[in-house]
This record gives sequence, C-alpha cells and structure tokens, in this order.
Amino acid sequence: MNSRIRQHIYTFLLSFVILAVFVTGAIGINPAPAFALDHDKEILIGADFSGRALNDDSFNKANLRNSNFSNADLQGVSLFGANMEEANFEGANLTGATLDLARMMKANLTNAILEGAFAYNTRLEGAIIDGADFTETLLRDDMLVKLCKVAKGTNPVTGRDTRETLFCDY
Repeated sequence: MNSRIRQHIYTFLLSFVILAVFVTGAIGINPAPAFALDHDKEILIGADFSGRALNDDSFNKANLRNSNFSNADLQGVSLFGANMEEANFEGANLTGATLDLARMMKANLTNAILEGAFAYNTRLEGAIIDGADFTETLLRDDMLVKLCKVAKGTNPVTGRDTRETLFCDY
C-alpha cells in the first residue's frame, strides 16, 4: 500500500478517535483524571517545565513562547492551538500529544518523540527536528515537504531515522 494512502487512512481513523474523545468528554463519560492540570489559555512565556512529568495536562491555546520542555514527559498532553514559538522540546516525549493548530515555529524538537501525535495543522516552519521521531504523526503534505528539506538524524531512544518517520524518501 502506498505510504501516502496509508497516511490518509491514519488521518481518517485518528479523526474519528479524536472526535469520540471530545464527544465523550463533553457529555461526562470517562472524565480526565484528577491529577491532570489545566493550563488552558494561560500566559506561560519562558516557563520552565524541563524534566517534568506532565502526562495528560492541558495547555490549549496557552502562550508558551520560549518555554522549556526539554526532557519532559508530555505523553497525551493537549497543546491545541498553543503558541510554542521558539520553545525547547529537546528530548521531550510527545507521544500521543494533540498539537493541532499549534504554532511551533523555530521550536527545538531535537531528539523529541512525537509518535502518534496529532499535528495535522501544526506550523513547524524553522523548527529544529534533528533526531525527532514522527512515527505515525499526522501532518499535512505541505508541512511534510518543508520538514523533509531539513530532516536528519536518528532518535537516540527509539532508534528511528527522522527522514524515515516522515516518509521523506518514498
């Protein structure tokens, strides 16, 4: 099966999963765990979250410009519509994170893991992606083209080549 077709199938299926999560959350089924923190719409410019476990926290539409998330565990975190320009995500684990409509221009994603992240409308112009793992991350075709122009390296945790995870050579 063509990799582009496979990616469109993943996009289609993930859209249904995300819709189901939003609908069930909206009607009170399976609420978020009590320990997850809500930072929605907060102004956190230059905040230091380095090395922290932020699993399932929410930063929707937050201003996180120049913030430091290096080596943070951000699995399942929602960063929908957040401004993360020039933020540092070096070595961060963003597995399953929601990054849709986020602005990550000039962000440092060196050795970050974005496996299964939803980033279809994420802006990543000028981002440093050396060694980043984008396995099964949903990205628009035009963003894939831009990222493939600068993609290089291998993720030290997953052992995956950045260009391969972006399907650059297919």
